[in-house]
Amino acid sequence: MKKLLLSAIALVTLTGSAVAADMAVKAAPPPPVIPIYNWTGFYIGANGGWGQSHNCWDFVFLAGPVFSDGCRDRSGGLLGGQIGYRWQSNQFVFGLEAQGDWADLSNTRVSLLNPTLSTRVKTDGIGLFTGQLGWAWNAALLYVKGGAAVTSNRFDIIDNPTGISLIGASATRWGGTLGVGFEYGFTPNWSFGAEYNHLWMGTANNSFTVVDPRLVGILNNRITQDVDMFTLRINYRFGGYAAPVTARY
Repeated sequence: MKKLLLSAIALVTLTGSAVAADMAVKAAPPPPVIPIYNWTGFYIGANGGWGQSHNCWDFVFLAGPVFSDGCRDRSGGLLGGQIGYRWQSNQFVFGLEAQGDWADLSNTRVSLLNPTLSTRVKTDGIGLFTGQLGWAWNAALLYVKGGAAVTSNRFDIIDNPTGISLIGASATRWGGTLGVGFEYGFTPNWSFGAEYNHLWMGTANNSFTVVDPRLVGILNNRITQDVDMFTLRINYRFGGYAAPVTARY
């Protein structure tokens, strides 16, 4: 009888321990849910900053020789917008973007060919059409970009005594661009970033005929152009966080 009583007490003790352990497991809180920032989606935004245009002038004579009239730099403001689409695969982010900016990049310099003349180049518009490749750390994105660039320019040869433009031509130039940027999503839809781009615009020839003895014998002027851009940008992306994922331990 005594042995039977001891066995019953042991069984009740074991059963109570198992029930308590099961209740403890059921009472444990679920693991936390962590939202993952997703860069996939269409976006539109604005940008503004600083640009610098580097231009070199050459005068090409009918007889064949080329006279280098020197190089000059001029910096100014940029203001514009961008639209694009990104898609994310794991930590890799791919994108396509079109950007357009108003520019105020103008320089005028007394000509080395003839000090009674000045040459002026003005860039008033810049466009970029680029692809992007980035690496994301949740809401932070570092990327490189490259593609085509276009600038809207005005070239003038000016008579210094009167300030009158003897020759003027407007031209749209195409070239290439390469850049790097960093962007941070401070809300599910809004992000802020900074970007640098260098533009190689190549060489443009501008033919002219003008009745001025100082320009007799000149076939055309040849201008090379490079542009540097540094802009701050803000984007609104259509969409939000990806579906939450459960943290693993």
